[in-house]
Amino acid sequence: MKIIKEITDLTQNNRNISKKILNQRTSAMVLMILGSGLISFTGLIIRDMDFANALQINLYRGLSLSVTILIIFILKHRSYTLNKIIKVGKHGFLAGALLALAGICLIQSITTTTVASTLFICASIPFITSLFAFIFLNERISKQALITMVIAGFGVCLMMFSGLKTNSAYGVVMALITAISFSGYAILIRKNKGVEMLPCVLISGLLISSFCLVILKGNIDIYWKDLARCVLLGSFISLIPSALFIYASRYIVAGELTLFMLLEFSLGPFWVWVFINEVPAYWTLAGGSLVMISVIF
Repeated sequence: MKIIKEITDLTQNNRNISKKILNQRTSAMVLMILGSGLISFTGLIIRDMDFANALQINLYRGLSLSVTILIIFILKHRSYTLNKIIKVGKHGFLAGALLALAGICLIQSITTTTVASTLFICASIPFITSLFAFIFLNERISKQALITMVIAGFGVCLMMFSGLKTNSAYGVVMALITAISFSGYAILIRKNKGVEMLPCVLISGLLISSFCLVILKGNIDIYWKDLARCVLLGSFISLIPSALFIYASRYIVAGELTLFMLLEFSLGPFWVWVFINEVPAYWTLAGGSLVMISVIF
């Protein structure tokens, strides 16, 4: 009887653990959907800038992002703030550098070609991340996620028909570097899921700001409305999805984690169309709709 009771208790514990893991995974998915929806407004805000160029946008976005995170850490950790930042280690600093590179190249791409074209190329991130995760983390994605990727990939191909017609070579290269850099960032975040990695975002903001400050050579004057938009980008539009991404990385494998980002790339052209009438082509809408349906699936 005692053995039967122990087996029953063990079975019940396993059920409770499985249920807890499922709930955490579901919560992480919901948060990724919310984060992807929020950050999809990036292209719209950048398109709505009056005078600021790509470097100025990156400068003030990076500064506001870093300052906001630093304030949060000081309020939360007080005298241990510096230790928390250092604790991310070399992987954390490398992740911050990759995220900074992705951020710089993304805005360079958006400002030199259409939003739809940039986001189409960036939609390859889940596929690149899955490959990196298999090589470096030995992570395999589920059959359901693989089917979703195939369907979404077909949607991305539909978007290609309209996206490539308006691409500049420079915009293509910048978008491609964005995709590869962010995939590397996702792998490092997933690999260090037991460490508080939000300081990586702070590091990326500082690197972005420093780079832009050097290149601008003092040309940092910006219209106050553009400055407000940059602060909105950094302190809200970039910060919240970044924090949600890091949290979700604890419970979702890297390939699936970035799969939800396809919502961002599908919704981005839609917001620009609705609010400032940058009309996407028919195939961009059709492909984007297919991507959204596949992620819902």
